[in-house]
Amino acid sequence: MEDQSVNAIEAQPTIAPENLPDKDTLDTMRQDLAAAFRWFARLGMHESVANHFSLAVEPSGRYFLMNPRGRHFSRIRASDLILFDTADASTLDRPDAPDPTAWHIHGRIHARCPHARCVMHLHPRYATALASLQDSRMPPIDQNTMRFFGRLAIDEGFGGMGLSDDEGDRLAGLLGSGNVLLMGNHGVLVAADTVAAALDEMYYFERACETLMIAYASGQPLRVVSDNVATVTQQQWAEYGQLAIDHLAEVRAILDVDEPDYRN
Repeated sequence: MEDQSVNAIEAQPTIAPENLPDKDTLDTMRQDLAAAFRWFARLGMHESVANHFSLAVEPSGRYFLMNPRGRHFSRIRASDLILFDTADASTLDRPDAPDPTAWHIHGRIHARCPHARCVMHLHPRYATALASLQDSRMPPIDQNTMRFFGRLAIDEGFGGMGLSDDEGDRLAGLLGSGNVLLMGNHGVLVAADTVAAALDEMYYFERACETLMIAYASGQPLRVVSDNVATVTQQQWAEYGQLAIDHLAEVRAILDVDEPDYRN
């Protein structure tokens, strides 16, 4: 069987050397992102061979790594990640073309939101359930929901799959300079400056949604804290940056033992 990763590497766009990170940095970026795929597969947050993660390799966001079309999260390796150019109009004509929805959503977000160095889009169970409610807001009822207090953008204009740059631009506009977009009738998108930060944000957002949906299912009134308490707690979360770094480091340590091929 032909190794698709070889074709993917051969098809990489040419980037001026001054815009590329050094080899060790780029290898680490690839391995971090591959680890994130493997971990979310373990958590059951993937969906078939759909959903995508991407990572800009330079500050402008023009050039980014993304998973190949049709590859299960549990099989992603660092070398499988394909380098794309947001300015390349012929991308969907490539032999290793990405999923069209991934290209239109991730490509446009990287092009328009430079702060979104790492973009993760999933359809996890509880976040998607919240996105399916008439009121998709997240009341602050525990520490995890308070993490997202005042930070959650909600898309209430779902009109079908993201199969155009116009849809990608619409989503980029809703995300703005934020980090979490709950996509009504769809799923969730997280944007951050590193893989570690995006992984941690996605993990805690799904946990927050799980707690909220279970609380709703009880039929009992929610114990919602005051805006002041929620704001204080959200700021405390913001000051816990080392948590995300440690989270990814432990994920990689586990995979180094159980699934070391993710690094290949």
